[in-house]
Amino acid sequence: MRQFISSKAPDKKGLIEISGKDFRYLRSVLRLSCGDMFPVRIPGGTLINTTVCKISDSEKRIVLQICDVSGSETVNMPVQSPDTEFWLFQFVARGQKMDVIIRQAVECGVSRIIPVSGDFSQAGANEKNFRNERFERIIREARQQSGSAVETSVESVVSVEQAAEMWRNYASGADDAFSCVLYERNDRTVELHSAVGKYQAVHKCAVVCGAEGGISPDELLIFEKAGFIPVHFKTNILRCETAALYGMAVLQNLITEKSIWQLKE
Repeated sequence: MRQFISSKAPDKKGLIEISGKDFRYLRSVLRLSCGDMFPVRIPGGTLINTTVCKISDSEKRIVLQICDVSGSETVNMPVQSPDTEFWLFQFVARGQKMDVIIRQAVECGVSRIIPVSGDFSQAGANEKNFRNERFERIIREARQQSGSAVETSVESVVSVEQAAEMWRNYASGADDAFSCVLYERNDRTVELHSAVGKYQAVHKCAVVCGAEGGISPDELLIFEKAGFIPVHFKTNILRCETAALYGMAVLQNLITEKSIWQLKE
Protein backbone atom coordinates (compact mmCIF):
# COMPACT_ATOMS: atom_id res chain seq x y z
CA MET A 1 0.00 0.00 0.00
CA ARG A 2 1.42 3.37 -1.06
CA GLN A 3 -0.92 5.35 1.17
CA PHE A 4 -4.02 5.09 3.35
CA ILE A 5 -6.96 7.38 2.51
CA SER A 6 -8.42 8.78 5.72
CA SER A 7 -11.83 10.43 5.96
CA LYS A 8 -10.67 12.17 9.15
CA ALA A 9 -8.14 14.94 9.67
CA PRO A 10 -5.77 14.87 12.68
CA ASP A 11 -7.16 16.41 15.86
CA LYS A 12 -5.41 19.20 17.80
CA LYS A 13 -3.04 16.64 19.31
CA GLY A 14 -2.05 15.30 15.91
CA LEU A 15 -3.97 12.06 16.35
CA ILE A 16 -6.27 10.20 13.94
CA GLU A 17 -8.67 7.58 15.30
CA ILE A 18 -9.56 4.72 12.96
CA SER A 19 -12.52 2.37 13.51
CA GLY A 20 -15.12 0.30 11.65
CA LYS A 21 -14.21 -1.20 8.27
CA ASP A 22 -10.96 0.75 8.19
CA PHE A 23 -9.91 -0.83 11.48
CA ARG A 24 -10.48 -4.31 10.08
CA TYR A 25 -8.53 -3.41 6.95
CA LEU A 26 -5.53 -2.01 8.81
CA ARG A 27 -5.53 -4.69 11.48
CA SER A 28 -6.56 -7.84 9.59
CA VAL A 29 -5.35 -7.16 6.05
CA LEU A 30 -2.27 -4.99 6.60
CA ARG A 31 -1.63 -6.55 10.03
CA LEU A 32 -0.42 -3.26 11.53
CA SER A 33 1.16 -3.26 14.99
CA CYS A 34 2.09 -0.51 17.41
CA GLY A 35 5.12 1.38 16.12
CA ASP A 36 4.46 0.69 12.45
CA MET A 37 4.81 3.74 10.19
CA PHE A 38 2.89 4.44 7.00
CA PRO A 39 1.70 7.45 4.90
CA VAL A 40 -1.85 8.76 5.23
CA ARG A 41 -3.70 11.03 2.80
CA ILE A 42 -6.09 13.25 4.78
CA PRO A 43 -9.07 15.36 3.58
CA GLY A 44 -7.80 18.21 1.43
CA GLY A 45 -5.12 16.07 -0.21
CA THR A 46 -2.22 16.49 2.23
CA LEU A 47 0.02 13.45 2.66
CA ILE A 48 1.42 12.89 6.15
CA ASN A 49 3.61 10.25 7.77
CA THR A 50 2.05 8.53 10.77
CA THR A 51 2.90 5.84 13.31
CA VAL A 52 0.50 3.46 15.03
CA CYS A 53 0.55 4.58 18.66
CA LYS A 54 -2.36 2.57 20.06
CA ILE A 55 -4.42 -0.49 19.12
CA SER A 56 -7.53 -1.71 20.96
CA ASP A 57 -8.84 -4.97 19.53
CA SER A 58 -11.69 -5.04 22.04
CA GLU A 59 -12.87 -1.57 21.00
CA LYS A 60 -11.85 -2.15 17.37
CA ARG A 61 -9.93 1.10 17.33
CA ILE A 62 -6.50 2.20 16.07
CA VAL A 63 -4.93 5.56 16.89
CA LEU A 64 -2.37 7.08 14.53
CA GLN A 65 0.04 9.88 15.38
CA ILE A 66 1.64 12.34 12.96
CA CYS A 67 5.40 12.00 12.71
CA ASP A 68 8.28 12.44 10.28
CA VAL A 69 10.75 9.84 9.02
CA SER A 70 12.90 10.14 12.16
CA GLY A 71 9.88 9.72 14.42
CA SER A 72 9.59 13.28 15.72
CA GLU A 73 6.59 15.55 15.24
CA THR A 74 6.55 17.46 11.98
CA VAL A 75 4.50 19.81 9.84
CA ASN A 76 2.29 18.19 7.19
CA MET A 77 3.94 17.38 3.91
CA PRO A 78 2.79 19.57 0.96
CA VAL A 79 0.22 18.31 -1.50
CA GLN A 80 1.78 17.01 -4.71
CA SER A 81 -0.54 17.72 -7.61
CA PRO A 82 0.06 17.06 -11.32
CA ASP A 83 0.56 20.01 -13.66
CA THR A 84 -2.25 18.84 -15.94
CA GLU A 85 -5.83 18.01 -15.01
CA PHE A 86 -7.19 15.00 -16.92
CA TRP A 87 -10.83 14.20 -17.66
CA LEU A 88 -12.07 10.93 -19.12
CA PHE A 89 -15.38 10.88 -21.01
CA GLN A 90 -16.07 7.15 -21.07
CA PHE A 91 -19.00 5.67 -22.98
CA VAL A 92 -20.72 3.23 -20.63
CA ALA A 93 -19.28 -0.26 -20.99
CA ARG A 94 -20.84 -3.58 -20.05
CA GLY A 95 -20.66 -5.30 -16.68
CA GLN A 96 -17.40 -5.14 -14.75
CA LYS A 97 -15.53 -3.50 -17.61
CA MET A 98 -16.60 -0.11 -16.30
CA ASP A 99 -15.14 -1.00 -12.90
CA VAL A 100 -11.82 -1.86 -14.54
CA ILE A 101 -11.80 1.38 -16.53
CA ILE A 102 -12.48 3.44 -13.41
CA ARG A 103 -9.77 1.69 -11.38
CA GLN A 104 -7.17 2.17 -14.11
CA ALA A 105 -8.14 5.80 -14.64
CA VAL A 106 -7.72 6.49 -10.93
CA GLU A 107 -4.27 4.89 -10.97
CA CYS A 108 -3.36 7.18 -13.88
CA GLY A 109 -4.40 10.24 -11.87
CA VAL A 110 -7.54 11.17 -13.82
CA SER A 111 -9.46 13.91 -12.02
CA ARG A 112 -12.99 13.42 -13.37
CA ILE A 113 -14.55 10.35 -14.99
CA ILE A 114 -17.75 11.21 -16.85
CA PRO A 115 -19.84 8.21 -18.05
CA VAL A 116 -21.48 8.89 -21.41
CA SER A 117 -24.60 7.22 -22.79
CA GLY A 118 -24.31 6.88 -26.57
CA ASP A 119 -25.54 4.97 -29.60
CA PHE A 120 -23.41 1.90 -28.80
CA SER A 121 -23.53 2.01 -25.00
CA GLN A 122 -25.00 -0.89 -23.09
CA ALA A 123 -28.79 -0.97 -22.98
CA GLY A 124 -30.28 1.10 -20.17
CA ALA A 125 -27.14 3.08 -19.41
CA ASN A 126 -28.31 5.55 -16.81
CA GLU A 127 -27.98 6.50 -13.16
CA LYS A 128 -29.35 3.14 -11.98
CA ASN A 129 -26.33 1.35 -13.43
CA PHE A 130 -23.98 3.19 -11.12
CA ARG A 131 -23.82 2.41 -7.41
CA ASN A 132 -21.86 5.29 -5.93
CA GLU A 133 -20.78 3.29 -2.90
CA ARG A 134 -19.11 0.67 -5.10
CA PHE A 135 -17.30 3.27 -7.19
CA GLU A 136 -16.14 5.12 -4.08
CA ARG A 137 -14.62 1.87 -2.83
CA ILE A 138 -12.90 1.24 -6.17
CA ILE A 139 -11.52 4.79 -6.21
CA ARG A 140 -10.25 4.60 -2.67
CA GLU A 141 -8.56 1.22 -3.11
CA ALA A 142 -6.94 2.37 -6.36
CA ARG A 143 -5.64 5.57 -4.77
CA GLN A 144 -4.27 3.69 -1.79
CA GLN A 145 -2.47 1.23 -4.02
CA SER A 146 -1.11 3.78 -6.53
CA GLY A 147 -0.42 6.65 -4.13
CA SER A 148 -2.37 9.10 -6.31
CA ALA A 149 -2.77 12.59 -4.87
CA VAL A 150 -5.71 13.28 -7.21
CA GLU A 151 -9.18 13.06 -5.66
CA THR A 152 -10.87 11.29 -8.56
CA SER A 153 -14.64 11.56 -8.92
CA VAL A 154 -17.16 9.63 -11.02
CA GLU A 155 -19.85 11.96 -12.34
CA SER A 156 -23.46 11.30 -13.31
CA VAL A 157 -24.21 9.73 -16.68
CA VAL A 158 -24.59 12.33 -19.43
CA SER A 159 -25.58 12.34 -23.09
CA VAL A 160 -23.08 12.98 -25.88
CA GLU A 161 -24.41 16.52 -26.26
CA GLN A 162 -24.10 17.17 -22.53
CA ALA A 163 -20.56 15.80 -22.45
CA ALA A 164 -19.46 18.07 -25.31
CA GLU A 165 -21.11 21.08 -23.70
CA MET A 166 -19.57 20.30 -20.31
CA TRP A 167 -16.05 20.44 -21.72
CA ARG A 168 -16.81 23.41 -23.95
CA ASN A 169 -17.91 25.45 -20.93
CA TYR A 170 -14.92 24.36 -18.83
CA ALA A 171 -12.24 24.93 -21.47
CA SER A 172 -13.75 28.02 -23.10
CA GLY A 173 -11.09 30.63 -23.88
CA ALA A 174 -8.22 28.55 -22.46
CA ASP A 175 -5.18 28.23 -24.72
CA ASP A 176 -3.81 25.38 -22.57
CA ALA A 177 -6.82 23.05 -22.97
CA PHE A 178 -6.51 20.00 -25.22
CA SER A 179 -9.22 17.43 -25.97
CA CYS A 180 -9.33 14.41 -28.23
CA VAL A 181 -11.54 11.49 -29.23
CA LEU A 182 -10.01 8.01 -29.51
CA TYR A 183 -11.53 6.86 -32.80
CA GLU A 184 -11.34 3.31 -34.13
CA ARG A 185 -11.39 4.46 -37.76
CA ASN A 186 -8.62 6.52 -39.34
CA ASP A 187 -10.71 8.87 -41.47
CA ARG A 188 -10.67 12.52 -40.34
CA THR A 189 -8.09 11.68 -37.66
CA VAL A 190 -4.65 13.13 -36.93
CA GLU A 191 -1.54 11.84 -35.16
CA LEU A 192 -1.59 12.59 -31.43
CA HIS A 193 1.97 13.89 -31.40
CA SER A 194 1.14 16.38 -34.14
CA ALA A 195 -2.06 17.52 -32.39
CA VAL A 196 -0.42 18.09 -28.99
CA GLY A 197 2.65 19.67 -30.61
CA LYS A 198 0.62 22.73 -31.58
CA TYR A 199 0.19 23.65 -27.90
CA GLN A 200 2.77 25.59 -25.92
CA ALA A 201 1.53 23.87 -22.75
CA VAL A 202 -1.39 21.62 -21.77
CA HIS A 203 -2.87 22.07 -18.30
CA LYS A 204 -6.41 20.89 -19.06
CA CYS A 205 -6.92 17.69 -20.98
CA ALA A 206 -9.94 15.56 -21.91
CA VAL A 207 -10.08 12.15 -23.58
CA VAL A 208 -13.19 10.52 -25.06
CA CYS A 209 -13.22 6.74 -25.26
CA GLY A 210 -15.99 4.61 -26.75
CA ALA A 211 -17.63 1.47 -25.38
CA GLU A 212 -17.56 -1.98 -27.03
CA GLY A 213 -19.14 -0.74 -30.28
CA GLY A 214 -16.99 2.37 -30.52
CA ILE A 215 -18.28 5.84 -31.36
CA SER A 216 -20.74 6.60 -34.15
CA PRO A 217 -19.91 9.14 -36.90
CA ASP A 218 -22.71 11.42 -35.68
CA GLU A 219 -21.33 11.37 -32.12
CA LEU A 220 -17.83 12.09 -33.41
CA LEU A 221 -19.17 15.13 -35.24
CA ILE A 222 -20.73 16.48 -32.02
CA PHE A 223 -17.40 16.25 -30.21
CA GLU A 224 -15.54 17.78 -33.15
CA LYS A 225 -17.82 20.83 -33.07
CA ALA A 226 -16.91 21.20 -29.37
CA GLY A 227 -13.20 21.31 -30.23
CA PHE A 228 -12.25 17.65 -29.74
CA ILE A 229 -9.64 16.27 -32.16
CA PRO A 230 -10.20 12.74 -33.55
CA VAL A 231 -7.13 10.56 -32.94
CA HIS A 232 -6.43 7.07 -34.26
CA PHE A 233 -3.69 4.82 -32.84
CA LYS A 234 -2.05 2.44 -35.31
CA THR A 235 -2.17 -0.54 -32.97
CA ASN A 236 -3.90 -3.89 -32.70
CA ILE A 237 -7.65 -3.84 -32.07
CA LEU A 238 -8.08 -2.82 -28.42
CA ARG A 239 -10.88 -3.66 -26.02
CA CYS A 240 -12.63 -0.59 -24.62
CA GLU A 241 -11.08 -1.08 -21.16
CA THR A 242 -7.63 -1.37 -22.76
CA ALA A 243 -8.18 1.59 -25.09
CA ALA A 244 -9.01 3.97 -22.23
CA LEU A 245 -5.86 3.06 -20.31
CA TYR A 246 -3.68 3.02 -23.44
CA GLY A 247 -4.93 6.38 -24.67
CA MET A 248 -4.61 8.08 -21.30
CA ALA A 249 -1.12 6.68 -20.72
CA VAL A 250 0.15 7.76 -24.15
CA LEU A 251 -1.29 11.25 -23.77
CA GLN A 252 0.04 11.73 -20.23
CA ASN A 253 3.51 10.62 -21.26
CA LEU A 254 3.48 12.90 -24.30
CA ILE A 255 2.39 15.94 -22.30
CA THR A 256 4.89 15.20 -19.51
CA GLU A 257 7.81 14.79 -21.90
CA LYS A 258 6.78 17.96 -23.73
CA SER A 259 6.96 19.91 -20.45
CA ILE A 260 10.38 18.42 -19.60
CA TRP A 261 11.86 19.31 -22.98
CA GLN A 262 10.50 22.87 -22.72
CA LEU A 263 12.27 23.25 -19.37
CA LYS A 264 15.54 22.02 -20.88
CA GLU A 265 15.24 24.52 -23.71
